[in-house]
Amino acid sequence: MQHWILPENISDVLPPEARRIEFLRRKLLDCCSRFGYELVMPPLLEYVESLFTLEDAALDLKTFKLTDQLSGRQMGLRADITPQVARIDAHLLNRHGVTRLCYAGSIVNTRPDGILSSREPLQVGAELYGHDGLTADVEIIELMHSCLKLAGVESIHLDVGHIGLFLALADEAELSGDLRQAIFNAMQKKNLPELATLTAHLPETIRKGITSLPQLYGGVGVLHDAARLLPDFPQIRSALSDLQLLSEALQLLGIEVFFDLAELRSGYYHTGLVFAAYAPGWSNAIARGGRYDRVGEKFGRPRPATGFSVDLKELAWKLPPPPARPAILSPDCIDPALIELTRSLRASGETVVVKLGDVMDVDELKADREIRQVADKWIVVPIDV
Repeated sequence: MQHWILPENISDVLPPEARRIEFLRRKLLDCCSRFGYELVMPPLLEYVESLFTLEDAALDLKTFKLTDQLSGRQMGLRADITPQVARIDAHLLNRHGVTRLCYAGSIVNTRPDGILSSREPLQVGAELYGHDGLTADVEIIELMHSCLKLAGVESIHLDVGHIGLFLALADEAELSGDLRQAIFNAMQKKNLPELATLTAHLPETIRKGITSLPQLYGGVGVLHDAARLLPDFPQIRSALSDLQLLSEALQLLGIEVFFDLAELRSGYYHTGLVFAAYAPGWSNAIARGGRYDRVGEKFGRPRPATGFSVDLKELAWKLPPPPARPAILSPDCIDPALIELTRSLRASGETVVVKLGDVMDVDELKADREIRQVADKWIVVPIDV
């Protein structure tokens, strides 16, 4: 007997889970629409050079590649939708004002992000292009927060950081190549001993700033500690000021913020503010986002941009499935009046299932009514009658 086995970290989605995922997808996209975001649907694959907005080695490694039999050019299965949406904004829409776009689609990764993670996440997200003010970041975070609440996630822990703090220190020290990447990786892991070793030769102010970032975590008081421990560079003052204003704005919206000034894991192309949402029961962040003002540079239009994304499969697995719509059973009969009634019921939103064959699992269908012929007329009656 042949056993059909799927590749590692790839799985089918069966009816109960599919119903849960699709229910959430619609709710989240409807939420984005109420904020003014327009839906776009980029292709699953395209020429590989369009899938990277910058020289992203990490994103490149996550991308499956193949040869296009029509053109002979290298194509890729997208590992992230944001670069595609940036291409649409810059190359196809080319609007002068603010553009709000949202999307929902599968991405494919060569390797999973975690042991239990899927290599085919279902990514839902929103992007705002054309405004570099803090109000755009506040809007994106409010939208993300609203989406998570609609998904039934009540207790949300929002970590906020700013990649500009690390970039200012690294640029001032003229870090580059493997050393810069090694320090960046150690910062992500909050590996203080490794950071101490890697920065031992740097000027004291830079070394102290880099090794302080992983320890700057907590409430708004962290920003005051950062102003005291980090060098007084213009970029650092500006980043800390933005974080302070963001905290005040989100507080007015009822969103509690925790600062993690070593939070660098939100993406491959972020340039400033970054954030990640956590919730009890999920081991990883359930949503991530931030600002990426260079994302359209490769397409000839480096507009300011901010956005977020969630893995809908990861978000949905822990939530209860929505109740199935109770079905109406219809007899296997070709009769004009029965056909007319069945069509009318379906048009009104009812689920009508024709009883084909001798075996019918009424409980599985959640059927509570059936169509019967009474006095030469087809009517809907409760099943237990």
